[in-house]
This record gives sequence, C-alpha cells and structure tokens, in this order.
Amino acid sequence: MAFTVAVAGASGNAGGELLRLIAKHPELELGAVTASSMVGQKVSAVHPTAIEYADRVFVETDAALLSGHDIIFLALPHAKSAELAAQIEGDALLIDCAADFRLESEADWLKFYKTPFAGTWTYGMPELLIHGGKDKQRSLLHATKRIAVPGCNVTAITLALAPALSAGLVEKDDIVSILTVGTSGAGRGATEELFALEPTGSANAYQVGGVHRHTPEIEQNLAKSAGGAIQISFTPVLSSFERGILAVNTAKLSPGASIDAIRDAFERAYGDEFFIELLEDGKFPSTADTIGANKAIIGIAIDEHANRLVTICAIDNLVKGTAGAAIQSMNIAVGLIETTGLTEIGLKK
Repeated sequence: MAFTVAVAGASGNAGGELLRLIAKHPELELGAVTASSMVGQKVSAVHPTAIEYADRVFVETDAALLSGHDIIFLALPHAKSAELAAQIEGDALLIDCAADFRLESEADWLKFYKTPFAGTWTYGMPELLIHGGKDKQRSLLHATKRIAVPGCNVTAITLALAPALSAGLVEKDDIVSILTVGTSGAGRGATEELFALEPTGSANAYQVGGVHRHTPEIEQNLAKSAGGAIQISFTPVLSSFERGILAVNTAKLSPGASIDAIRDAFERAYGDEFFIELLEDGKFPSTADTIGANKAIIGIAIDEHANRLVTICAIDNLVKGTAGAAIQSMNIAVGLIETTGLTEIGLKK
C-alpha cells in the first residue's frame, strides 16, 4: 500500500527535486503541494523536470491540510519549518530539509541562526559514522517520526573525512575544506548578491571567515566520528554552474598514517554502501559524475610534501545533498528497502 506524501514549500529548489523523486518512487502517492507566492500556479511553471506533476497546482501552506498525510516533507526556509511542524497534528513522519532541527547545541544554533532553538530531530545521514566509528546513523533512523535532513555542504565534507577521523589517521584540529558550490546550493539570496555584477562564468567565495551556518553541523558530525571535538576551517565558493558540490578537504596526517591505512579505513566504512563510490588511487570525481544521482563519489590522496590527507568528494547538492537524502532516510524510517526509488533517477545530459 502506497504512503501518501505532501511537500510543503514545493515551489523551491529542494521542493522541486522532491517532486521529481517522489514521481519515481513506487511506494509514494503525492498529495498536497504547497507554496507561498506561487499559490494558484502550476508545478510546470517552475519545475520542468517534475513532468508527472506538471498540471498540479500549488496550494496554500496549511497545517490542517498537511496533517492528513502519512509523510510530510518540509522544504521551507530556515526557521519556518519549526513553526509549521508545531502546528501539524497526527502521527505523520515529518522530514525537514531546512536546518531547524539539525543542531544538538542550543548555543551553536543561537550563534549561527539567531532565532529560537526548536530542538533536535533524528539526523538523516545513514552512512554517518557515530560513536567513534563503531556504529552508523542508520541504526537511529528505524521507525523514527522526525528526521532532519543534513546540509548539502555538510554531506560532502562529512562523508569525505569521517573514516579517516574515526580511524585516528588525521589530526582533529587542523582540517580545511574548500567547496565549489553550484547556484542551487548557495541559496537564492547569496546567488543574487554575488552574481549581481558578475558575468556568467564567475566564481566567488562567500560566508568567509568561519561564519557559514554549516560550520557547527560539520563539526558536530565529525566529532561523532572522531570520538572527540574537532575544528574545521570551511570556505564555500559559489560558481555559475547550476547544481553540484565539489569538496576539497585536507587534514594533517597523524604519526605513522599511510595511504594504505587510509584506503583501508574508507573501504571498511563505505565498502558496502550503495550510494557512496570510492575511486581507485589517482582518480578523482567531478560534479558532472553525480548530476541527478543520489550518490557521493570520493577520491583520496596523500600530499607528502605537506604531510596532509587530501580527499575530494562530489555530490549533487539537490539529490544526495537534500532530496535524495530525505527519501533515503524516509525509506529506512518506514521500513522500505533503503534504495527504493533512488536507483534510476539520473537526469538526461
């Protein structure tokens, strides 16, 4: 029997990608698609890839309307999800694609988001190594009714570094990540501001100096893998391609660490993960390899001159970075096979 699903905030980038994936999922039946400024317009007006729902009309975001569904995806701006979730009645599975319920530290939330702290939901990154690498987040997703989908930048960095940290092969206090991010991953405000006076083809660093809101979430994740506090310097770079993230991460090697030990740690962590691909030595991913797919591709190397590990991770920010992660975690929570609806979802090039 199919699960009925609703998407609140369906007119945005994440909402549109959710619609595309829901259409390909054999166990999901779409109900309400809500919006704010787009109410009364057809889905086709903003989401040409969601062709199965082209004639569906956006309706007002109303808690009572949403409450009648089995599963509700919240694809709303930060701080709006918590407000709506508090009004929804019933036993629906709620899945938030914003940041409202990701952080465990109220102090971090107040520092980076400056709105009231709403609490913490079950984190939706099944492959995340936790308890010092002895378990994975997947074990906590079974039968949960509240899921917080990770940030897209966070996903690329976390998956690229967690195995090395959990194995004690890199130092915890000297980690640097530089991410090239497509326009759909930086947010409409950042994109409009940074490209207002720039020609197509430009690249711009933004949220420089440790102020990006994903910083505490990254450190929260990696601390779980490392079994202790970590510190990261994270800088995103907005580029003019539409979708994708390429994360270039470096960390100082621990004494005695070798490429063989590092590769072994990654293979033990991800060897049986369907949605993570570890490339052979000397091979590195590009964002083009991930477009439309719910996968992370990782390449690893050692910079012997600088005595640092280098890991490069590519994802599609709208799929593995958001909507695909939401569906993957949903599958686990409702008792479906984790890969259901996610194996043949690539976009035509």
